[in-house]
Amino acid sequence: MYFILSVVLLIAGVIAGYLVRQNLAKRQLSTAEGQAAKMLAEAETLVKEITVEAKNKAIEILEEAKKNEQAREAKFLIQEERIEKREIQAEKGVEEIDAEKRRLMQKAEEIKAIREETEKLHQEELMRLEKLAQLSKEEAEKKIFTLVEEESKDALVKRMSKLENESHEELEKQSLNIMATIIQKYARSHVSEFTTTTVAIPSDEVKGKIIGKEGRNIRALEKETGVELIVDDTPETVIISGFDPVRREIARIALEKLISDGRIHPARIEEAVEEAKKELDTKIKEAGEAAAYDAGIAGLHPKLLYILGRLRYRYSYKQNVLLHSLEVSYLAGALAAELGSDVACAKKAGLLHDIGKAVDHEIEGTHVKIGMRILEKFGIGQNVIDAMKCHHDEYPHQTTESFIVTAADAISAARPGARKETAEKYIKRLEELEALVNSFSEVEKSYAIQAGREVRIFVNPEKTDDLSAMKLARDIAKRIEEELKYPGEIKVNVFRETRAIEYAR
Repeated sequence: MYFILSVVLLIAGVIAGYLVRQNLAKRQLSTAEGQAAKMLAEAETLVKEITVEAKNKAIEILEEAKKNEQAREAKFLIQEERIEKREIQAEKGVEEIDAEKRRLMQKAEEIKAIREETEKLHQEELMRLEKLAQLSKEEAEKKIFTLVEEESKDALVKRMSKLENESHEELEKQSLNIMATIIQKYARSHVSEFTTTTVAIPSDEVKGKIIGKEGRNIRALEKETGVELIVDDTPETVIISGFDPVRREIARIALEKLISDGRIHPARIEEAVEEAKKELDTKIKEAGEAAAYDAGIAGLHPKLLYILGRLRYRYSYKQNVLLHSLEVSYLAGALAAELGSDVACAKKAGLLHDIGKAVDHEIEGTHVKIGMRILEKFGIGQNVIDAMKCHHDEYPHQTTESFIVTAADAISAARPGARKETAEKYIKRLEELEALVNSFSEVEKSYAIQAGREVRIFVNPEKTDDLSAMKLARDIAKRIEEELKYPGEIKVNVFRETRAIEYAR
């Protein structure tokens, strides 16, 4: 019974729940439709408002565009009016220019007519004057110039002398300041090497080994090296004598190797000489590289550096050519820096200016021409060649650097202690200098002083005036440059003295 009742109640509850749920679903559906209708109405209202606002904006844009168009049209009208006014003014200007041109042409014609008339009158007046003076125009001009020259000669001489003295003093002062600065920047002691080389030996017993049985060892060494070995009573010393520094150096290296080895015989001597030659080649290359490094010059060809290193064993007036070239490089660079020239070019030209002396005993020609060919072969710049080729005045100076290298070469070669000459050469050079000066007819007597760096010349004041004395000094200097060879420079002084003597009794 209870079971049936429970089933009935359960069924009734299910039916009641179903009905309630249907009712709730209908209410929710009606509510969603209402909301959708409401949202649709709001959307239509918003669309109408947006449409109205868009129309208003479009109307405003159209009105703004119309205003801008009207402004542009007004601006174009103003510009057209200005252009028209300028065209009118330009046309007026062209008319005025044409009128002025016609007026100027008319004036030019009038001036031309006046000039022709003036020239005609001038010619008539000139012919009348020539007829009165009985002289042609050229003769009159010549006579006037002669009179003016005679009257102004003394004043001209004084003026020329004053200007020349002032300019010389100023230039000398500046040059002395520059030279003093350069020489202070660089100073190298000079050690003169002669034609002998001394080799120290451990004891006098070694001398017997060097000489060998019946002198065969010393003869073999002299034959292989081309030098003379002097083995005398000087304790623990052997002297190598020869004019070629390369041969002397090979002999020195070979002899030191033989002494160190202890085996001295003809076969070993040949081996030692070959080893010395190879070692000397290495030293030559190192000397060239060291010189280029010391001068601050990079990028030179290895073969050119080898040729440069050969100057280590070349001498000029007892001065080592490689040390001289290195000194010229330093001096030329310092001079170029003081004068505002190309320092790199001057230094390179100074270092390579005597490169031809490395092979001038093997190739025909002056060392300058040989050096130019060497530098051209190894691609050295033309500016460097132009700077180095003039240091003996074989070629005209074309660049400032050529003068600088010439001056540096003279400084290095001419200063005391740099070079040495024998007494015979020294006396002969002075005699040749005085003989050349005395060959001029105007010279009464002359004296070479200051070791041949200055020559004092006395002329007859009655035969030579001041202008002729100046010309004589230039002519003598030119002859000395052309005919004599000398290191440095020679100062030519011409003296013209006038004495007035009277006696009081």
